[in-house]
Amino acid sequence: MSDSPSRDRDRQQPELLMPRAALARSAAQLAKKYDGVFSPQTVERYVFESYAALRRTAKVQVHLSALAEHFAADRLTALAQSEGSVAKDVPEVLFICVHNAGRSQMAAALLNHHGNRRVHVRSAGSAPGNEINPAVVEVMSEIGVDLGSEFPKPLTDDVVAAADVVVSMGCGDACAVYPGKRYLDWSFDDPDGQPIDTVRRIRDEIDVRVRELLVELDSTTTVST
Repeated sequence: MSDSPSRDRDRQQPELLMPRAALARSAAQLAKKYDGVFSPQTVERYVFESYAALRRTAKVQVHLSALAEHFAADRLTALAQSEGSVAKDVPEVLFICVHNAGRSQMAAALLNHHGNRRVHVRSAGSAPGNEINPAVVEVMSEIGVDLGSEFPKPLTDDVVAAADVVVSMGCGDACAVYPGKRYLDWSFDDPDGQPIDTVRRIRDEIDVRVRELLVELDSTTTVST
């Protein structure tokens, strides 16, 4: 049974409920940042598309415009990198799981933490959830890694195209395949619904793999330079 007719209409007609003025301001700001790389029309389209994509699954709508701007900026950077308009200074790694609420968030945060700007990390979900698993947030905070500003993001072709390494964590064949990229498949238990001790174990197992990947990336970068 539906929670309410008005919420059904919200889900069916998201374009009618967009905060168009706020999104237009975001688009104008990003258009200045990407001047000479993308047209203002492309930037605006990415901002509105990003808002619509996030709104489908977001549990809290209050700060969604700001999140959409952040998401659109990351996608535009990824697109520019894949097209060669923006140079890559460090390797790009993309972690993917189904909901982008547990495993991929932990892996991305851990690689970002250990990498110390030697690698750029993104994460996404083939069917993103509406919030990061609170148990995941808790166990990451225990080791000094804050996920408070992170949010589940849908998987888009632009971030896949920009990645040098794509790590799938239980999402099957949802990821588009591009030539010249390294694809890895990591198998870990899903922390969703697990007791906190199990989530800690999953975190630690992911941490081991992340550290191993970072060693490989460091050696590859050293050789190539």
